[in-house]
Order: sequence, then structure tokens, then C-alpha cells
Amino acid sequence: MTKESEIIEDKKNSGPVSEWLSQNGFENISLSEDHLGIEVIKVNPTNLLPIVEALKNDGFNYLQCQGGYDEGPGLDIVCFYNLIEMNEFKQDISPREVRLKVFLSRNGDLTVPSVYSLFRGADWQERETFDMYGVNFKGHPHPKRLLMPEDWKGWPLRKDYIQPDFYELQDAY
Repeated sequence: MTKESEIIEDKKNSGPVSEWLSQNGFENISLSEDHLGIEVIKVNPTNLLPIVEALKNDGFNYLQCQGGYDEGPGLDIVCFYNLIEMNEFKQDISPREVRLKVFLSRNGDLTVPSVYSLFRGADWQERETFDMYGVNFKGHPHPKRLLMPEDWKGWPLRKDYIQPDFYELQDAY
């Protein structure tokens, strides 16, 4: 399959949010739907903040979850964002939902822009992703560890993490 036919095939399988983003000049790649049938879109770190802002202005006004995961040793670290439209609820109609994913090379720059300026609820969620996977959120107002001690070495939820033999607690007095 040629690169052009892959792009055409990708556009055929793209969902309504991906198509809307493309029509409005936002570069994105439509991925297959998740297990619940919700549209999943891959975005570049540099495009994340403008895309999230555009989606918020289009009605996706609730950040349900921000998190991360490790695809495996030597593979990418992924940040994900679950956005929901929370304006109107009708009994037989579910709200619109979309999942954004940013794939980061574990050996490259693990920096993405913080969405804290758009969704205050991202505060602790981004701090947890930093604490467990080492993703830096540029523009976050409190970029420090949340779950682990400040002097902890490494990122405990990475699949290539080697647990230290011991951790010496500092005097808390």
C-alpha cells in the first residue's frame, strides 16, 4: 500500500471529530475506535493545546481524564485525554466523547503543553503522569511530584523501571 492510499484509507475511517479538526486546519491522525466505540485521535505535542482549545470551543467542555501509559520497553510513552461534551443530556442520546493521544519517544523529548489553562482539573492528573512516567507538562503551575517523595529517582510505572533495593526515608522532623 502506498503512502497516498494509506492517507485515503485513513480518511475513510476517520470519525466526525477527526474530520472536523482536519476541515479546520488541525493536523491529526484518526486511530481505530476504542473498545467502547469512542473515537480516538493521534495528535502531535505541538498541536495539542490548539486542538484541545478548539474542541473545548466546539462543546467538549469537560476533561474526564488525563493520564499516561507505557507501551513497553523501548516503545513510546503515551499521554491521553478523554474529553466529553457536558451541555445537554437527553435520555436516549449519549454525550459526544473523544480520546486524544500524544505519542512520545521515551528516548526523545518527553514534553507536552499543559492543558491546565483550559481545564483546571488537569492539575493533579498531569502531576501524576509526570510522577509515574516522567512526562513534563510545559506551562503547568506546580510541576513537582505528587505521589512519590521529591527525591525519588526514576518513573515507577515505566515498564523498564528497575526498583531500587531500598529507599532511605529522611527524618520528617
